[in-house]
Amino acid sequence: MKEEILISRRLIPMQEKHSNTNKEIFNQQQDHWKDAFFQKADMFGDEPSEPAGKAAEFFKKEGKTKILELGAGQGRDTIFFARSGLQITALDYSQSGLDAITKKAQSLRLANSITALQHDIRQPIPFEDESFDGCYSHMLYCMALTTSELEFLSQEVRRVLRPNGINIYTVRQTGDAHYGTGIHRGEDMYEVGGFIVHFFSKEKVEHLANGYQIMSVDEFEEGGLPRKLFRVTLKKQLGEKQ
Repeated sequence: MKEEILISRRLIPMQEKHSNTNKEIFNQQQDHWKDAFFQKADMFGDEPSEPAGKAAEFFKKEGKTKILELGAGQGRDTIFFARSGLQITALDYSQSGLDAITKKAQSLRLANSITALQHDIRQPIPFEDESFDGCYSHMLYCMALTTSELEFLSQEVRRVLRPNGINIYTVRQTGDAHYGTGIHRGEDMYEVGGFIVHFFSKEKVEHLANGYQIMSVDEFEEGGLPRKLFRVTLKKQLGEKQ
C-alpha cells in the first residue's frame, strides 16, 4: 500500500507537467498562426478549397443552410459558402484572420450572411444545443490537438448540430509524405516547418465518430507535395451516444 501511494504521488506531477506542456505547445502554435496571418494577408489565396466546393454541394443537397465553420482562417471558404447561399458562423482563434473575413464580407456585401467570432476550440463551443444544420472544417482537426481534445471537440460539434446534422472535416492522413518527419510531438503529431500536424489513420476517424454515422471517408490530394488528406462526412445519430 505504501509503495502504491508513493507511485501515485510521483505520477500526478508528471501528468500535470505533460498536460501543461501540451497546452504550452498549442498556445505557441496559436501565436505562430497569428503571425503567419498577419504577415501574409492572403496566406492560402482567395480561391475556395476543393473540399469547400464538395461540402457546399452536399449541404445544399441535404437541405442544410445554417453552417458552423471551425478554423476559418482568413475566410476563403467562408466567403465561398456565403456566396453559395449558406448562412455561416465562422470561428477561429486568430483575430487578424477574423478581421480579414469581416472586411471581405463587408466589401462584398455579404455581412448579413457571415458571423465571425474568436474562439479556442479546446473550450466548449459557445452556442446552444442543436443550433446548426451542419459543421465544416478544413484541416482544423489535424492541428496540435491531442486525441482527448479531439474527442471533446467531436462531441461539442455533435451537441450543437441539429438531429441528422452533417459534420464535414478534412485532415492530413498517415499516408502523407510528412508523416513521421520533423519533430515528434506525441501521438501521431509531428512539427514540420514550425507547424504541428496531427496525422489521422482511418482508425482514428472511426474512433472520433462516436454518436455519428460515417457517411464517407474520401481520400484526396492538395498542394505541392502533394498533401494527402481524408475528407470525412458524418451524420449526427439520433438518441444517446454509443
